[in-house]
Amino acid sequence: MTTILAIETSCDETSVAIVKNRQVLSNIVKSQINIHSFYGGVVPEIASRQHLEIINQAIAQAFTEIDLDWPDIDGIGATCAPGLVGALLVGITAAKTLAIVHQKPFVGVHHLEGHIYATYLSQPELRPPFLCLLVSGGHTSLIYVKDCGVYETLGQTKDDAAGEAFDKVARLLKLGYPGGPVIDKLAAEGNKWAFSLPEGKISLPEGGYHPYDCSFSGLKTAVLRLIQKLETEGHELLPESSIIRDIAASFQETVAKGLTKRAIACALDYGLKTIAIGGGVAANSGLRQNLSTAASKNNLQVLFPPLKLCTDNAAMIGCAAADHLSRGHISSLNLGASSRMAIKDVMELYSATR
Repeated sequence: MTTILAIETSCDETSVAIVKNRQVLSNIVKSQINIHSFYGGVVPEIASRQHLEIINQAIAQAFTEIDLDWPDIDGIGATCAPGLVGALLVGITAAKTLAIVHQKPFVGVHHLEGHIYATYLSQPELRPPFLCLLVSGGHTSLIYVKDCGVYETLGQTKDDAAGEAFDKVARLLKLGYPGGPVIDKLAAEGNKWAFSLPEGKISLPEGGYHPYDCSFSGLKTAVLRLIQKLETEGHELLPESSIIRDIAASFQETVAKGLTKRAIACALDYGLKTIAIGGGVAANSGLRQNLSTAASKNNLQVLFPPLKLCTDNAAMIGCAAADHLSRGHISSLNLGASSRMAIKDVMELYSATR
């Protein structure tokens, strides 16, 4: 059994967890949403400063919840890519310092791989190969999971990520930040068939459409045009109005159906029987309902992590780090932070073995 203390600071959550293989022992998550909502989005400099102020407290709290101490820890994991560089550096520096002081191996973790491993925490018996639909504020990808550290991206957004589209549409509707939860709530009270919105297909040079890639910028523009049209017609678009609920429901249904269509087609084409969902948008009720229904019709298994593991957290990072460390994968203390890194390049994070 491999026990990891893990740190996640890629964006606006400061999280520290202690994980034993696929078992969460403690998982501390300190959100900055209340701070960044004032600005309508994450401010990188503020996020980094908040991580600095909170990180030591979070590390201490992770230990207070369990009966373990440093001799029980086998390694230190931390998200190192992709993400906000300043924010990542806070977590990486803390992890390296702990690794040196306590003489533990350091394991850098790819943030997207962490989201894949979130499903392992709720489904300990899950084994590759399977398809992962990763949908978050910064990423939307269909990833063929072949083994630990072995991934192939089969489809992805060509512009906005799904979570980013939710935030932008919420801003257009004057609903505040973050957009996902409030749109989900309003959509439950609206008519999802009220407005027809474009799905976001990606054309191929030879004709037809890419079966797995998608786009959300056109959908966002369509919502903007719809709002402008309704305002011109004299409609008062207040947050509590039925028409806002209908727009939210129609938008959410369009996103959910588009993602579902691509995920099901991809799984069937590649002969994969299981689809694991990861990322913050995995908490969306419309996506959960559409995917569950479509998977059942096609004799596929769809796995959603619990809501607390959908958003950024250190438990998923610790689970990935534990698997890598158990295979002898160790990162150099010279490893830095990177704002961008393809998931296919995960193994570049490990320069040493034990």
